Amino acid sequence: MSSTTVPPASGVPSTRVMRVFGAHPYHTDGDLLALCFASDGALWSVEEPGVVRRWDLDGRRQIGWHHLEELATLWAFSPDARRLAAASDDLAVWESATGQMVASWPQPCWVTAVAFQPNADVLAVGYDDGAVRLWDWPNQKLLQVIPAHDSAVSALAFSADGLRFASAGEDRAIHLWEAKTARPLGSLIGHTDRIPGLVWHPDGRRLYSAGWDTTARVWDVDTCEPIILLNSHASQVHTLVLSGDGNLLACADSANTIHIWDTTRNREVSVPPPQGREIRALAFNPDGRRLASGGAERIIHLWDSEKAQNDARQGDSQTTRTCLALSPDSRRLATLGAGATLGIWETKDATSGPELQDAGALRAFAASPDGKWIAGSRVVQEPTLALWDAVTGRQVALLEGQSGPVTALAFSADSCLLATGGPRRGDVWLWNIPEGAPALLLPCAADDCSVEALAFHPVKRVLAVGGVDWTAASSLLEGCVALWDVGQRRQLAVFRGGAVGLAFHPNGRRLAVASLVQTVRVLDLDDNALAAEWPAHNDAMTCVAYSPDGALLATGGDDHTVRLWDAETGVARAVAELDTQVKALCFSSDGRRLYTGNGNASCYELDVPGLLAEGV
Repeated sequence: MSSTTVPPASGVPSTRVMRVFGAHPYHTDGDLLALCFASDGALWSVEEPGVVRRWDLDGRRQIGWHHLEELATLWAFSPDARRLAAASDDLAVWESATGQMVASWPQPCWVTAVAFQPNADVLAVGYDDGAVRLWDWPNQKLLQVIPAHDSAVSALAFSADGLRFASAGEDRAIHLWEAKTARPLGSLIGHTDRIPGLVWHPDGRRLYSAGWDTTARVWDVDTCEPIILLNSHASQVHTLVLSGDGNLLACADSANTIHIWDTTRNREVSVPPPQGREIRALAFNPDGRRLASGGAERIIHLWDSEKAQNDARQGDSQTTRTCLALSPDSRRLATLGAGATLGIWETKDATSGPELQDAGALRAFAASPDGKWIAGSRVVQEPTLALWDAVTGRQVALLEGQSGPVTALAFSADSCLLATGGPRRGDVWLWNIPEGAPALLLPCAADDCSVEALAFHPVKRVLAVGGVDWTAASSLLEGCVALWDVGQRRQLAVFRGGAVGLAFHPNGRRLAVASLVQTVRVLDLDDNALAAEWPAHNDAMTCVAYSPDGALLATGGDDHTVRLWDAETGVARAVAELDTQVKALCFSSDGRRLYTGNGNASCYELDVPGLLAEGV
């Protein structure tokens, strides 16, 4: 079987999403890079790798998205959120609402800072050679070249009236400029470390700067002298923003903490609880009552700017593996997504099921084929591994002995064995269920690779272990899939090539592999050979699943698509484009529904017959 090209997605999110589970508000697929409120109160966000989203805060939901750019390293919204600038060694301007590129042109060197001029079609652009260039961006016309700094430009900001702008450099100096003529207006000297952020007060008489020297500083731009140092921060202040009226200043520091200041008195008014990871973007809504923050945690947090109350669920996206499992009758669904806690749902109406006793935050989980057990890897508690009764949620055993984080789990077909592995060691442990006693240790189960996926044969006591050698930078193919006879405690075969997802065909004769090179590989286990390989996705492939009858193979990836293939021939049968990355897949017992574990921590129920009717 073969296929030479990946069928294109339509660009329109699939209408075959029948139901949504665990749609926690404000989760994103990638690290958040910029936030901006529009005048209508809608919030816009942009994240790696160039996905822009629009959020309805009253409805607590996403109301639009576009995939713009993957190579840009720097993003900046216009003050009204209508446009986005994206930069690296090129510069592009996009319409936020339509996702259309309206300008693009190469740059003389690497871009390190960008700012839109209010009420004008002008971009101020800073470079790693210390220069600032002003561009008429609709015409890609160079207006001014300013040799502003002795080293790279680190931040730019226009005054509210657009008549002046400030530039900061890696030389730890801030310079003020007249926008029309590029005439220098003064310098603000005092920071002793990097200056990553600048913002003007609406009155035009004050400038605020964020420094890695533990301070946010308030400057008098007429005298070029500091007014006060706001120095209750951790070692580095990363970013800052002013409310529209200028009465509130929010600063985020290296303790992942936001400090909110009253600028009329230069006093701290609130400090919301720290976030889980680096904060890279802040934005006040038009009336200043809400503050949005986001960054490496991949969650937009919304705060009451005075009470410091949070309107988004906390979590740790970097330690959670997206997982899905259905009960044998498909009436109950368990989901785990980045930045979220385990959710158990009734599939008929998406109502919540029982919670797991003393589960806390989980890294990953697996459900037994007989529907009796859920095993999970806990983030904080020791021991890491625990076993629960899937019906009641009662904890029944603790599995002690395995060290390091466990991110891959799989039950045997008879539900009597549990296999567990993780990224730090290549060992795989097997446990007797429900006693929770160790049954077998497979050292270096994937030839010293990180264990990324586990799957048991549907009939035999054979375990497939998918591994990746993340240290081998020379080739994306590094890694392997190893087959182990766990009854005889011996390795049966090794197939070269990294694997991040595995699925056995229901008859056990073939194994589907989600590879590191955006292809799906199908291994023939009778001949211990590669039976077929074809391009499957236009971005990283993440997961594979066979339908219960073995006729279809489903694949998911970071290109926001689910694809259905003829499992025998490899011919593309259907493609569904979603509004989020796809990280996990499982079919209902009758094969009519396909469930997706998504990058934004939600789960979608897709109509398989409908997708097949639409085709590719």
